[in-house]
Amino acid sequence: MYNEKNHSYLDGQLLIATPSMTDPRFEKAVILVCVHNAEGAMGIIINKLFADIDFKKLISELNITSTEHTGKLDIHFGGPVEIGYGFVLHSKETIFEGSLPINDQISLNTSIDMIRMLATGNGPENALLALGYAGWGAGQLEEELIQNSWLHAPYDKTLVFCADIKDKWHAALSSIGVELSTLSDSIGRA
Repeated sequence: MYNEKNHSYLDGQLLIATPSMTDPRFEKAVILVCVHNAEGAMGIIINKLFADIDFKKLISELNITSTEHTGKLDIHFGGPVEIGYGFVLHSKETIFEGSLPINDQISLNTSIDMIRMLATGNGPENALLALGYAGWGAGQLEEELIQNSWLHAPYDKTLVFCADIKDKWHAALSSIGVELSTLSDSIGRA
């Protein structure tokens, strides 16, 4: 958990945008923090989708052929940085080559091979595919936390993989006992 005094980091936790978030790209965003250290932070938005990109079109553009895939996979807007790159958040019931552990339950993979596995239905039990990521330079996320642009919550598998995309922001707030009616556009500091 982030603490201004001892500078703990938020790897593997969720960031939840508050109503005071001024950047429209992050309005009502829920972000899984993949890396957070003295050099900055990187995360994937888990509750925003690309409306005009579907999985079959994506794998076709990547020249991946699959006759076996039967499921639908949404393409998430992972954030405004490197929008042309794919990122797969996945559960860790199986070890996949190239996966970077985020915590003991979830990993991040950027390999085209992971997208091939998803296309053939041979990927991990739980996966979230995103294009782009959210990034912060050294001290930037800490400053945004101090300015009350974000709340944070522990990792929750249901929120990341199972919750209805439209309800993730409210569900994330509820997971830490915050009611929307108690938040204002200008959260103060005590």
